[in-house]
Amino acid sequence: MITKELIDKINFYANKAKTEGLSEEEKQEQERLRGEYLKHFRKRFRKQLDNIDIEIID
Repeated sequence: MITKELIDKINFYANKAKTEGLSEEEKQEQERLRGEYLKHFRKRFRKQLDNIDIEIID
């Protein structure tokens, strides 16, 4: 699930990368968090697409 904490951690690492840089360990954690976010995003998006019904009206 995409939580506020997950987004806050991703944003923290993004801001830190821009200002002072990240260690290798932090880069790995950032990639893990981004992967987790994308996994949940894609799952939710797929669920929305699966619930769309297209009705053709002549």
